[in-house]
Amino acid sequence: MPHSSSAPSVALSNHESGRLFLRSREVFPDGTTRATVERDPIPRYILKGDGAYLIDVDGQRFLDLSNNFTTLIHGHGFAPVVDAVARLLHDGTCFSNPTVHEIDLAELLVDRIPAIEQIRFVNTGTEAVMFAIKAARAFTGRSCIAKIEGAYHGSYDWAEVGQVGTPATWGSPDAPIAVPSYAGMPISVAEEAVILRFNDAEGARRQIAAAADRLACVLLDLMPSRIGLISPDPDFIAAVVETARQHGILVICDEVLNLRQSYHGASARFGIQPDLIAAGKIIGGGFPIGAIGGSRHVMSVFDGSAGRAKLAQGGTFSANPVSMVAGRVSMEAMTEVAFARLEQMGDRLRGALAAAVDRHKAHFIISGAASLFRIHAKQAVPRDYREAYPTPDQAATMKAMSVFFRDQGIFLPNGGTACLSTAVSERDIDKIADVFDRYLSTSDSSSQRNC
Repeated sequence: MPHSSSAPSVALSNHESGRLFLRSREVFPDGTTRATVERDPIPRYILKGDGAYLIDVDGQRFLDLSNNFTTLIHGHGFAPVVDAVARLLHDGTCFSNPTVHEIDLAELLVDRIPAIEQIRFVNTGTEAVMFAIKAARAFTGRSCIAKIEGAYHGSYDWAEVGQVGTPATWGSPDAPIAVPSYAGMPISVAEEAVILRFNDAEGARRQIAAAADRLACVLLDLMPSRIGLISPDPDFIAAVVETARQHGILVICDEVLNLRQSYHGASARFGIQPDLIAAGKIIGGGFPIGAIGGSRHVMSVFDGSAGRAKLAQGGTFSANPVSMVAGRVSMEAMTEVAFARLEQMGDRLRGALAAAVDRHKAHFIISGAASLFRIHAKQAVPRDYREAYPTPDQAATMKAMSVFFRDQGIFLPNGGTACLSTAVSERDIDKIADVFDRYLSTSDSSSQRNC
């Protein structure tokens, strides 16, 4: 049941944002350039970032729990990155020739991430996943992929299919339908994708084995944000990896978001050695980046030193010095100690949120790991996309909670998936927990427990 906030501590004026939105509607199809931009009822335009906080064009200040969709692990305006990039700008921002900066960042990532022996840089997470899939095809000679129902992997057709299913379209639990992600998606895309349910070990074994002669890879996100930031069942991971290995199918881990799970990434955290990893977000220090890494054997498909490579990969801004320097400086600051501190804060926040739920006997649950957390308007932790999919009442509750948080000076994404940065303080953690407790204390929030 929707909730109406009371006694907001942040002014609700968005006059300047409204003026900018009127301008933007003249030049953008729906007034924005990203489908993920939230509106209430219009977008809130940002003037600047300051550590863990955002200041909008109307002068209002918000604790940022999105960090540009988990990208900014140090928050906004991280001084070491700002200083390094400022120095670099005088020397040039992009060249057709390589620079030492790409080697520096590559060496750092190869040294940290066990599954990566060699690496290639691109510009976005979408490109990283796309080229990982293409590399698997070039290596195996097969064209089809398997992926998890509901998991988001960017905007490459084969990575998108099956990510937007609804109860009316997703089909049988034993044979999920490869639901098109946009109008006009070629039918052939669905024919070349096998959709697996997250944490369904037996289903994964059966479906992968049945399509083994066609499959180039299995694309995994080990803690998919759109499935609720829930942990993978070890039996499920074992089923996927063992079946793939039996049939010569490559395993790709999409860590564009979840590389922030630990100093060594998500694959190492969950004990898996994939053939390829797609990375992005935090490795760019706030600038556009993506990367594909893996074993020397598989990465050899990119090797064009003796003639045309099996897979040619370029890009005008790939490995540009700005992203390389910003990424190196940002990642150097993410020491094992820094990751441990972020995880400790994440544990404390998740514990405080769960304690508030218990106190109020509310129908919410908390999921996540490391610096990531998610609030669900549900009574039990979901195990897959279908269980995580919100009912209309649950979606309305989550939207209302986001509005309540915003009115108290916190940007909490509408879906409830959020993250912490190193700029967050212990006081900020207390503020988040306190606002959630106050939200649960309202009469409207209490009545939603009976919805």
